[in-house]
Amino acid sequence: MQTPLVPEHSAALARVTPIIVTYNSAHCLPALVPLLSACPRVILSDNASSDSSADEGRRLLPHATVLRHPRNLGFGAANNRALDLVHTDFALLLNPDCTLTPKALAQLVTTADQFPEAALIAPQIVDGEGHVDLGHRWVNDLWPSKGPAADGPACVGFVTGAAMLIRMSVAAPHGFFDERFFLYYEDDDLCRTWFNARLPLIIDPQAQAVHLSRRSVKGNAPLRGEYWRGYHHAQSKLIYTAKYNGPAKAHRLRHRLIWQTAATLPLRALAYSPRLLARMWGRMRGVIDWQG
Repeated sequence: MQTPLVPEHSAALARVTPIIVTYNSAHCLPALVPLLSACPRVILSDNASSDSSADEGRRLLPHATVLRHPRNLGFGAANNRALDLVHTDFALLLNPDCTLTPKALAQLVTTADQFPEAALIAPQIVDGEGHVDLGHRWVNDLWPSKGPAADGPACVGFVTGAAMLIRMSVAAPHGFFDERFFLYYEDDDLCRTWFNARLPLIIDPQAQAVHLSRRSVKGNAPLRGEYWRGYHHAQSKLIYTAKYNGPAKAHRLRHRLIWQTAATLPLRALAYSPRLLARMWGRMRGVIDWQG
């Protein structure tokens, strides 16, 4: 049985539209019900899942808006389609394998009201055992982060896209996801866009989200999935480098990745790690196919 919401939590959640992008993520949805059933407005943006993600979402959350895309648009593009439909003060971007309690979401809204100029407020990410996953930092290529995790609300240069509370009125004028990033680095790019616009990005460790990393997708071809992980990670890394550090640096990175991957592939083959081998081969193809 769900714990009844206190009135102030209900009022806070009514100001938020959670957005969940699914791709073969039906197995994750039951864990999201305690939060999403407490939110009057929910959007599930399904990237042409081959499992029952969209139907399961409709069954578990009959009040949700379910977007059924005819093909896999990518993480950022699927979020953009949902963000176009948000009319509340806030949107909550939440990975299918990331859970947040209603109380934690209400805490994020409270913090957002304390910092109305902030584009986003993010919770502290922890793993399934409660260990802190340092999902926030400064911008990597501007200066290195150092020191412990934040122990109170703090401005940062990056937060992981696993859980983000976005104030629509502040963030929307500066744009959302660059759809050239199909998978990976889209959160780096989004935070960089807002950081460059001098919009505060705030981490609030009083709110925690549990992220079971890399468990959002379950399919019948895991090696194919690892191949595409490697492919898109390589592509997105090069796109990001070209966008913020220039084409020349991106081309130098491309050549380095080709040689590094070529040297590593035989070692993966000898160790016979099929998943890592598939991912490395995907990375090689992603680097070769990049059109910078």
